[in-house]
Order: sequence, then C-alpha cells, then structure tokens
Amino acid sequence: MSNLIEDYFQPGWRTRELQCAACDWRGDSRAMTLQPHEDFSEYQCPQCEDIVLVVRHPDLEQVRAAAAVGHPEAQEQLALLQEYLDRASRSD
Repeated sequence: MSNLIEDYFQPGWRTRELQCAACDWRGDSRAMTLQPHEDFSEYQCPQCEDIVLVVRHPDLEQVRAAAAVGHPEAQEQLALLQEYLDRASRSD
C-alpha cells in the first residue's frame, strides 16, 4: 500500500524512510523514481517499481498559506508564479 502525503508542505516527507510493501526495499523519496502527474506525483521503488509514495501537488491557496507562514519553498513557488503572471499580463 502506498503512503499518501496530502500536505505537500508537510515537513520531512522527502527524508522519511519508507518501506516498499512489494519487495521490502527501504529508503526515502530521494532514492525513488519520480513519476509526475497533473495533480500528484508518484514515487516508485527503485528495485521493483511498485508505488511507495503519492504526494498531492498544492493548489494556489495552499501555496499562499504556506508562504504566508514562512515556508521557503512555498515562497519560492509563489514568487515564480507571480513572475509568470506578470509576464503574461505584459504580453496581452
């Protein structure tokens, strides 16, 4: 069974050791194969390719909320989004 991370900005999910239910491999997300999708990303076991971890992507309100409380990655994402929106409005 896959582990699910609902809150992308939850501390420590990238480095938390997980175990693959299919082959008993142990490790964290940095050793897994990332399969990005539109609303979530799957992390696969590097040995058997079973899905070990599913992470939901944050929506804009979640990014804003995390940025407002000082989460550095959320602040970076919000700045990139604002830069994109600024460029898009200038090209109209």
